[in-house]
Amino acid sequence: MSDSVSVALRFALYVDLMLLFGVALFGLYSLKGHERVSGAVLPFRSMLAGTAVLGAVLSVASMVMMASAMSGETAFAELRPHIEMMVFETDVGLAWVVRIVALVVAGLAVMLRAPGVSLWVAAVAGGVALSSLAWNGHGAMDEGSRRYWHFTVDILHLLAAGAWIGALAAFALMAKINALQTEERIGSLARAVHRFEVIGALIVVVITVTGVVNYLFIVGPKLDEVFLSTYGILLFIKVVLFAGMLVLAALNRFHLGPLLERSLRNGQYAVAANALRRSVVVEWVAAVVIVGLVAWLGTLSPEMDAL
Repeated sequence: MSDSVSVALRFALYVDLMLLFGVALFGLYSLKGHERVSGAVLPFRSMLAGTAVLGAVLSVASMVMMASAMSGETAFAELRPHIEMMVFETDVGLAWVVRIVALVVAGLAVMLRAPGVSLWVAAVAGGVALSSLAWNGHGAMDEGSRRYWHFTVDILHLLAAGAWIGALAAFALMAKINALQTEERIGSLARAVHRFEVIGALIVVVITVTGVVNYLFIVGPKLDEVFLSTYGILLFIKVVLFAGMLVLAALNRFHLGPLLERSLRNGQYAVAANALRRSVVVEWVAAVVIVGLVAWLGTLSPEMDAL
């Protein structure tokens, strides 16, 4: 039961911090000027403040669960010294402290009057918070220079995944029919889709390269033995889902995006917007499932549970 709760907490924390970082970053590269004001296109204030607060709550719960699992204690009075030891005397605890500070900064960023500055602060703080999750992964088990290279790859992978998930969430919200009430809002969606093209391609390259390198760090240059384990099966499902996301991304890039731009010129945009929203939602669901698999994989070893 504790293992399933731990995986669920990891999953929720991954999704939450990816949204915090990814949505703030999306506002910087896909929206301009007045579009960045909270409520003009996206409800940045509620989304960023909400994910920052939820991230802090989930982080506290995760630390308590980790300390309980390592000490065997359940009562808070007995658990408290173990929590203090983990927070102040371990690398995981230091990463946790950095995450909490970053989440506080991200939450306070929504109070800034300048939308652009607010998004910059939230994106940087969210990126720091998301990067801290690398210390809860397989890289923490490495030593020497290999440990730092593994952390670097993990962090790049996390940031690229967060940028993708945040963009998908933003597009899904922007493409809702009740959000496309004016030509200005429709134009904002079309421009955001166009601006995402280069960023989206870069995200795919980073995720693919870091994913392969991360596999080599964890497993090494072998396939047969790995795919006879639970770890290997989950990894295979993750790769298949990622391939499906690439197909949907290509559909959005080469068909649905241009279709939306053409429909904007003739005023018949409802069909194109609906098609784009459905594609993005399916892609978003696949991405969330992948994050769930990542949260599970992070608790497994490739050599465990051979079938």
